[in-house]
Amino acid sequence: MSPGLKKILIFGVVALVLFFLITRPTESADAVQAALGWLRDGAEAIVTFVQSLFS
Repeated sequence: MSPGLKKILIFGVVALVLFFLITRPTESADAVQAALGWLRDGAEAIVTFVQSLFS
């Protein structure tokens, strides 16, 4: 991927995120909470796996 295209894509993603944060803050917060929930569930699953390996 060329550096110019990468800059354009990053700018576009940042602009899109800011747009949704400004126009739909409640839905944005819900999406962030859902993503953090998925990360927490994944981390808990990894911890459970590692604990079961050593117990």
